[in-house]
Amino acid sequence: MSEPEIHTFIIVGLTTQGKKFRPSDWADRLCGVMSAFGASKKMKYSPYVGPGDYNGEKAVFVDGRLQVVEPMAYRFLLNFAQDNDLQIISGVCPVER
Repeated sequence: MSEPEIHTFIIVGLTTQGKKFRPSDWADRLCGVMSAFGASKKMKYSPYVGPGDYNGEKAVFVDGRLQVVEPMAYRFLLNFAQDNDLQIISGVCPVER
């Protein structure tokens, strides 16, 4: 059985028609869904998903390794983007910490 192909991508806060996605804090909210409490008892973003900016627009950066670690979370993020008609940029986009 072969390993699944890993696709790293960015979800951009613009629809495919170029309209800005609302609410303005959508990226932080979406990344919050993927966060957990760490040993310091503080909420911490997943090492595979992080908010940021892409060409001046709010964005969520998704490390493709999430597909191997937690396939349901990976599909959730893709489905979120597709359901909301958001732009998806495929390729290398490291989640910086």
